Amino acid sequence: MLEYARQLKNLEAFHYMGTDESNGPAPFGVSYKEWDRYDSTNPYSATKSGGEELCLAYANTYKLPIFITKTMNAYGEKQDKEKFIPLVINKVLNGDILTIHSDPTKTISGTRHWIHARNVADAILFLYKNFNQRDKYNIVGEEISNLELAKMIANIIGKELKYEMVDFHSSRPGHDLRYSLDGTKMKQMGWEPPKNVYESLKKTIEWTLENPKWLT
Repeated sequence: MLEYARQLKNLEAFHYMGTDESNGPAPFGVSYKEWDRYDSTNPYSATKSGGEELCLAYANTYKLPIFITKTMNAYGEKQDKEKFIPLVINKVLNGDILTIHSDPTKTISGTRHWIHARNVADAILFLYKNFNQRDKYNIVGEEISNLELAKMIANIIGKELKYEMVDFHSSRPGHDLRYSLDGTKMKQMGWEPPKNVYESLKKTIEWTLENPKWLT
């Protein structure tokens, strides 16, 4: 794609979407800024980090108008059934036990920042008009623990949540307990997502329940 892009005339923007996982696990209280160091703990995040560096190299060498975004757990209608929110919906509806990744003590749930896909798209459109060449931007949602989110989903559906806490690293090496990005830069530019994830989550769940084919 980069080779193709540099052959184009009048290219206005080349957007590369990275991942929060490139910075590695974030201790509680820590959120990584756009230019903080890489610390990939799995092959997926390593390749995404490599992609960022390739984009920066092409921006430097060929002066391509490239910008990079990192976002976190996007969700929304029509999401693949293997993703966390549709998975929880299925487990709750069927009365099955949900596995919640936790710390080794099995008492602290993993956490993620959640953001609706509409808000991610809105942020990207905002950046197309406001980005600086060869720059990075974090698109950050609301931090919620996986257990808390699962309980919210069960509450919206109106059914019991059955769950089991599982040591996350033993069951899935490279799957970190917490990722966290700092969204200050985008806020200072004039963009930030809605503050209440519950309303977007409720709409997504209600739509999914009305369209059950997306759970099969």
